[in-house]
Order: sequence, then C-alpha cells, then structure tokens
Amino acid sequence: MNRRIFLHTTFAAMAGSAAFVRPVFAAGRSAASAAEQLHLEIWRRFIDRHGVMLDFTALDGSVDLPTPEECRAGKPNALGWWAPIENGAMFSGSYLDMMVNRWQETKSDADAAKARRLVEGLLLLNSVSDTKGFVARGVSTDGKSHYAMGSDDQTIPWFLGLWRFWQSGLASGAEKQRIKERFIETVEAIIHLGWRMPAEPPFGTRGDFTGFEFDGAARRVFVLKAMHAVTGDAKWETAYRAALKERGGKANLSRFQVCEGGMTFWYSKRHNWTCASSVGALRGLWEMESDAKTKAAFARGLAASARLAAESLPLAMQFNHSDGTTFNTDWRTAMLPFWKPQTTARESWGIAGKQLSAFLKRSPRRGMETAFIREPASAAWIVSLCPDPAVVKPYVAGIERVIAHYDYARLYYCTFFWLEGAWWRLQGLK
Repeated sequence: MNRRIFLHTTFAAMAGSAAFVRPVFAAGRSAASAAEQLHLEIWRRFIDRHGVMLDFTALDGSVDLPTPEECRAGKPNALGWWAPIENGAMFSGSYLDMMVNRWQETKSDADAAKARRLVEGLLLLNSVSDTKGFVARGVSTDGKSHYAMGSDDQTIPWFLGLWRFWQSGLASGAEKQRIKERFIETVEAIIHLGWRMPAEPPFGTRGDFTGFEFDGAARRVFVLKAMHAVTGDAKWETAYRAALKERGGKANLSRFQVCEGGMTFWYSKRHNWTCASSVGALRGLWEMESDAKTKAAFARGLAASARLAAESLPLAMQFNHSDGTTFNTDWRTAMLPFWKPQTTARESWGIAGKQLSAFLKRSPRRGMETAFIREPASAAWIVSLCPDPAVVKPYVAGIERVIAHYDYARLYYCTFFWLEGAWWRLQGLK
C-alpha cells in the first residue's frame, strides 16, 4: 500500500473520462516558443527561494507552504503527500539534469546560475536533518523544517541531478568536493540500512533500492557506478559489477537483464512519472559504461523504455484548457479534518488516502493535470533519453506537438517540467 496505488486510482478515473478530449491551445504556436514559455513559468512560479521545486502554486505564483509546526506534526500527513512540498527532491533532481543539458547547448551564464541554484537546493535537502543520509522532500517557511519521511523516488533523482552537474564541466573543484562528501555520507547510510532510505524517528526507513523490478535494479546499480565516478574508489566499481550479476525477483533475473529489458509498468497501466528518473539513471549508466557488451545492453533498455513511453504521448491531446475545472490551492481545508498523529508509515498511508479523495473533490483540476500532463510530459523525456536517433526520430513530431499543446501560464502543477528536458535533448539530436 503506497502513494502509487492511490495515484493509480486517480489516474484511472481521469483517463476513463470522455470530458477532456478537445485540444484548444496548440494552433499556430511552435514547440520552440512553447518550450521557452515553459522555462519562464518554471522559474517564475515553481523554484522556491532555496532552489527547490514546488509541486503546485496559484497562477500568480503564490503558494501556501506548510508551517514548521505542521511539518513537525506530520500535517497533512507525515509523508508530505499532496502538500506543495511533496516532491522537491524528486523534481529538482531531475530538473537539474535538464538545466545542465540546457546550459551545454546555450553556454549561458544565466543558465549556469540556475543550475547552481538547483544544486544548492538539493544539497540543502540533504543537510536539514540530523539523520544521516536523509533526503528531505522540501522545506517549510523557515527553510529547514520538513516532513519526516522521504522515499526512494525522492532519493534517486537527488543522486542523478548532482551526478549530472558533477560530470558536466560546469562544476568547480570545490563544488565537486561538496558533492563527493554528500554522496559518500548518504550512500554509506543507505547501505548501512540494507539499501533502505533513512527516515526520521519514529519512522526509521521509507523506500528502498532492494527490488529486482526495473526501478529498483536501475537505481541501485546507478548509485554504485556514480559513486565510482565521483570518488574514484575501485571498491564501488567492484560492487557495481557484482550488483549487475545478482539475481532475484519472481523471474529470477539479474539486474543486468532487468536493465537490458528497460522500463516496465507493474503497479498500474502506466506510470511514466515514477519511472522517469530510473530511465534517467539508465541513461547515466549508458554514458558511464566502458564495457561494450554492457553498454549495448543499456542502450537496448533505453530503446525499449522509449517505445513504451511513447504510447503515452497522445494523452496530452486530452487536456482541454477551456474545460474550466476548478483547482483550489487550499489544501488544508480538504485534508486536515482527516489528520491524526502518526507513528508508522502505514498510518500515514491510511490518512493520505482519505485526504486525496477529499482534495480531489475540492480541486478536481488536480486529477486532470496529473492524468493528461504529468504522464505524457514524463513520457516525452523518457523517449528523449534514448541514445539511438533511429529510435527517437519517429517520435520527435509527436513530442513537439505535446510541448506546443499546453499554455503553461494556466497550469497549476509543475509536472510539465519534463518537457523542457525533452526539448533540449531533441536539440542535441539535430
């Protein structure tokens, strides 16, 4: 029982609706102009003063953050689910990867500064707790208070973004050293807990890199390979090679075989958004790998992931800006009536499920954006991560249609950000 199950229920309800089928915004606008509007909206509304991405804001950029007292009490829930700071590490880490790619195309000082701002946000999220290895989701009004539980979904993009910056040619020697120190402490804490993510008391841990499904396999081997790249210590390369060979799961496949097979959907019909950073990790593995056989296997996994993700691109055309469905940023009124003290993750899950149902009734636009923006946007980025132009090029026109379809100034959730990453990777393809 977890957030993915709750969100699968939401997505299924939205995807089954016939109400949102008429595209209204794309006519006459280029993907290039849409991509620039997208970038400006992200930086106008969704990056907080610490360099951490917010989940949602009002259209004027205002946001009602949970207070320090609410974070300490676990309100609306100790997981931080459905709050404006739910996915700061998850989204900021992936977006840093994208900003680095943008800078590599533009070589702009402004883009370099934005990448560094995201780096500082990610390092902050790893420093606000006394629990070693903990990566917070986001921070409250005081720039420090946070929810007690992160997750594997929050932690892998943290590694991915900082690794991308570290190897980009943009990072200074001092910045590389800071990242190296943070990586060592965080990975050692995770390994000490049996590859589980540290959480603050009383919760202990939340999420893991132990599984042999695609996410678990790609995430674990990426962390080990990135550790070798960042530290230069041969023990991490040895651990990486051993982890690739280890077998497990229902099919008793090795992690090498799982990565070669690429992204799979296992808890719902599609969940590109939670797989996106895992495919990003696989792309990183492909870039770092020197063994030709292993590199080719990773390329096959990226191609398979791209083909599967591309099936979700048409969902974007079901988003209708003229629908008029309400988004209400007042998350407290809907959710706090269900709050009670929590001491286990299971208690938090139970509360969060009731809260999501109430929030969707008060703010149905949330479901519309998660179904018809979050999925096709993350799918577009996944397609663009494939290194084989022959695989990607047939989907370029479709991705550009998705980018051009939305009016980003009228969207409440940040989850269109993956489209900026897709746009810049497509420029590198040309």
